[in-house]
Amino acid sequence: MTTDDVLRAARTRAKILEGLAGAERALFTRPAPKSARAQMKFLRTRERGSTKRLAERLGVSRKTVQRYLSGASTKPNKRLQEALGQETESEWQPQVRAQARQRATSSRGLVISCRAYFGFGPEGTSDAGRVRDITVAVTPSHAAAILAAQEGGATECDLHDAVAEAIADAYFRQGGGGRAGLEVKFADVEWLNIRF
Repeated sequence: MTTDDVLRAARTRAKILEGLAGAERALFTRPAPKSARAQMKFLRTRERGSTKRLAERLGVSRKTVQRYLSGASTKPNKRLQEALGQETESEWQPQVRAQARQRATSSRGLVISCRAYFGFGPEGTSDAGRVRDITVAVTPSHAAAILAAQEGGATECDLHDAVAEAIADAYFRQGGGGRAGLEVKFADVEWLNIRF
């Protein structure tokens, strides 16, 4: 595998994680806190009031946390700002997120839209690989596999494989239909959106 192939695979996996995060953000019924002080206050409540645990979680000193909570500091550096945003988003409205995941894995499934390279046939045929725009509803069982992999801390490669299998089954194999053994290549994702 060349360096370019490795980089393309990494970008594809990152787009899957971004797609899952975007799908969860779309579920929120209220916007997450934006200011550093509001984010610190929210995260401190999630740590049961412990500034020590919050400081460890964010990778800063306890005094830094206290300065933001008191309002003495208001503009975090880039690393702290990113950490605050990610941690706040990961904890924001857990019940809304859990209900959407439950519906996706039990009855609705997920809708995946993407523009990527799909290939499953030899060159020179109508089934040869090419870039396609695809929007497909995946089954609750595939949704459960994707979400379980994400929650279980699966590698980005495992997530890529789960999404590729879901798209291949729903779009190309159409649940079997005589093409059950069809191998589909999924790569070079230009964009990917996921909806609950």
